[in-house]
Amino acid sequence: MIQTNSTDAPVGVFGGTFDPVHNGHLRSALELMQRFSFDQLRMMPCADPSHREAPDASAEHRAAMLELAIQGSPGLLCDRRELGREGPSYTVDSLIELRKELGDERSICLIMGCDAVLNITSWHRWNELLEFANIVVIARPGWHLPSHGKVSDWLSANASADREALHSRSAGLIQVEELRPLPISASEIRRLFTDGHSARFLLPDAVIDYITNHGLYI
Repeated sequence: MIQTNSTDAPVGVFGGTFDPVHNGHLRSALELMQRFSFDQLRMMPCADPSHREAPDASAEHRAAMLELAIQGSPGLLCDRRELGREGPSYTVDSLIELRKELGDERSICLIMGCDAVLNITSWHRWNELLEFANIVVIARPGWHLPSHGKVSDWLSANASADREALHSRSAGLIQVEELRPLPISASEIRRLFTDGHSARFLLPDAVIDYITNHGLYI
């Protein structure tokens, strides 16, 4: 683990639909906290994703499930900032807001999966993301980063030497990180609920109870 003063430690940003949040999300969040010594990891539900179908559960339900899942986990926070906006949720807007809140010197690390990186050029103002944050790319089982082309060039030009570099630079670097593979799918979990099967041990019991009590995914 990187040793650092918590007041200067990076802030992680982990966006997603979290429809619903599951143990794969939570284990990745914990490992990222430990490896990068984040002061906090802000898990940021997306209200209206611009690159995928609309979530099955409402933004309020997804945020409530996330808050239940991370309750009692130091450093993990549910950041609801995108839920109050009208129109599509754009990551760059959230990073701009965070940069204004945290100042120019604080390292912000945006967490992205390989699947998102492969389509990064379709993101709104994608080429500005590194102006406001570093990026940590999660290497997921079965996914491979491109070896040539615009995305490959972007990754190579901004590659970080090591994790410590993300503490000394507030933005502009890309770190590729392999985490413990937990191939849990939110779509599979939704299907289990729809079919009347148990999803126990795939997500926290508190989230299962919430889904059941509110009649989600049926």
